[in-house]
Amino acid sequence: MPKATPTASTTNRPALRRNQACRSCRKRKLKCDAARPHCGTCLKQWQSLISVPAPLGYAHPAEPHCVYDPVDGLTLAPDTDPLEKIRLLEEEVSKLKIQLQEQRNSGQPESSQESLGRLGRLLPGSGSPSFVSETQATDASSVHPYHRDRILPGDLHNFNSSNGSNSSELHEEWHRSSSDRILDVIYSGWNPDLPERHILEHYIEVFFKCDPCGPRILHRPSFLAAVRLDPRDPSFPHSAILHAICASASRWSSRNVSTLPDGTRRDEFAEFHASKTRQYIDKTMATGQDIFPVVQACILLAWYFYQEGRWVEIWIFAGFQTRVAIPLRLNYPGTFSTHNTTSPGGYLAPPKDIRDLESRRRTWWTTIIFDRIVSVGGWIHAIDERDVGTELPLRGEDFDSEQLMPSNPQDMCTEDVFTTHLPKYTDSFLLLIKAIMMFGRVTDFNVRGNLRSPTAPSKSQDPFQLPDFADLDRLVSSDFLENLPSMFKMTSADDRPGSHGSMDTDLYMVHIIPHAATITLHHPYLDLTDLDRISTSRCIDAARAILSAYFRLSETSLDISRLHPFVTICWYLAAVVQVQVCKHFIEVGDGAREDQVWGEINVLRQAMIRYGAKSPIGTRQEKLLQGLMREIVRLTSQKQPLEVGLPLYPFSHTTLFAVPTLPENAQMAPLPNPSISHSMEYDSPPFVQHSLYSRAVGNASPLLPTWCPNEQSLPQESGLMRWSYRL
Repeated sequence: MPKATPTASTTNRPALRRNQACRSCRKRKLKCDAARPHCGTCLKQWQSLISVPAPLGYAHPAEPHCVYDPVDGLTLAPDTDPLEKIRLLEEEVSKLKIQLQEQRNSGQPESSQESLGRLGRLLPGSGSPSFVSETQATDASSVHPYHRDRILPGDLHNFNSSNGSNSSELHEEWHRSSSDRILDVIYSGWNPDLPERHILEHYIEVFFKCDPCGPRILHRPSFLAAVRLDPRDPSFPHSAILHAICASASRWSSRNVSTLPDGTRRDEFAEFHASKTRQYIDKTMATGQDIFPVVQACILLAWYFYQEGRWVEIWIFAGFQTRVAIPLRLNYPGTFSTHNTTSPGGYLAPPKDIRDLESRRRTWWTTIIFDRIVSVGGWIHAIDERDVGTELPLRGEDFDSEQLMPSNPQDMCTEDVFTTHLPKYTDSFLLLIKAIMMFGRVTDFNVRGNLRSPTAPSKSQDPFQLPDFADLDRLVSSDFLENLPSMFKMTSADDRPGSHGSMDTDLYMVHIIPHAATITLHHPYLDLTDLDRISTSRCIDAARAILSAYFRLSETSLDISRLHPFVTICWYLAAVVQVQVCKHFIEVGDGAREDQVWGEINVLRQAMIRYGAKSPIGTRQEKLLQGLMREIVRLTSQKQPLEVGLPLYPFSHTTLFAVPTLPENAQMAPLPNPSISHSMEYDSPPFVQHSLYSRAVGNASPLLPTWCPNEQSLPQESGLMRWSYRL
């Protein structure tokens, strides 16, 4: 049967654009002519409806129900005036406040359903400025499910476990508690994106106790006091900092964490607060509002990303921090400058007091050392050392006590800054800054030396013929460690009264960073076929010292996950040297020594994996090391050489990796406090009281490392299993 010929009206009617049809036709998937004020389809349906008498108690609509999407450029109807709507919402909130106050005074609670119904109409997305705190980045409708769970289901469980009441009473109490809590949030100005106050204080406490990086930029006594203030108080901490603290503290306190095979952690709580911190950073980038506290929050978030091993975000945030710190004039002495009339003044006003000045210094130096740490792979630093004019910070104890102290006379222009340490201006954190800046000089030397070189450095080249190489080698290999004050040199055990075997983790890093810098400086010239080369012996000795320091640490009960995350890079550099030593043993057919070096490599891999249980940067570095080990895995004749549990020695399966049963009253190492330095007596060489290496004497294999066969001289690694921490 032939199709009907289309009429003129249908052929000439233009096709409708997307979303031009009315909502009713789109919902029911009917054809619509988009006629105004009512389309033909809705008009026909309305006419069919009113043609039939309405049932008893029912009235037909006065006009078709035909609604269109709003069109850009059209004014709103008078009944949807936003100012009038805001006024009505404010009046409704005021009535609720008065009614709630009267009920509290009379002791007769309002019906929970009515209260929640009104709040449900007001709170989500209402945008009323009368109860939204200016510290909130989003409205209450964007509260993460984690926080709603903490408010509602958690209380329901508590009521059930404590009262044992029936279901109706339980729901009534739950609704009453929920409405009170929501109203408390409205009245107090508390940011609904943050956890409840007591939960937030718990995360802050965990952050200051456990995080090895971020707390040093905050003045702990005043910060803890400010958290207890009213959220509307100007001295209350910025929400960006609190969100960043929650993200960092979740590493030690959160329970709902899943780890993927590639080492990536999935922590919804941490990701939520990290995203909120990002929102404040994005807002500040556009407006410049609250720039200094947001920069501090950015630093805390950057360290969180570093511990997570999220390299792209690490580099982005490192660049953001350094570029923002320059216009703030934090790189000037006193973190402020009024001269230099050719450019506008600094964004920040002069420091208000000693606390403000020292907080700026620490924020600056934390930014600089973060830039140095993320550049160890051979990248140019964002800020040259010659552009750093800020004096070094004060000691942590002077910062916390706000003791009036003159500014530190040392800065990076001081000639002997790495070898002279003034007693009143030296603690473990200051030494850590100097050690990392010294590593930065090694990175600068390598990058600038290779920047315009057409080829990579030759192993046969004598690096000591290069300008400044000998001075830099002497600094990293001997001068820095030898000139440490006696109270900051390591002993085999800290037996001072009251120390209880505690270990300063910053000081631990001070003693291994120079060895990592030595490997970085000499590794391009490492040649195991020429064992008389200084670069070869430097790399082997430095790797030995890093491994020995790890064994020294394993004698304590300190959890290695509390160490600075940069320790995984040091372990990785030592393992890279040992991979090359293992390859040499495979090539010369020395199976006994190859087996021993395999055990050493696996110990370092195991350290990275243990650290990766809390900070995925350890797992990521271990995966990177496996990529370098593919060649020796292919060449070796060892069975399962990559097994992490492979014993170092044939007899060590019951000693080195044993997990002893400790008595209940056994003393555990206390948590490290990054702001307090522990005085330690030292012997030389640092950390090591047992010979892990001995060099073979003879013509066949001089300078090659080997393991000491004396079991009695070996440290017990089982101490790493002893430490436990319960929040």
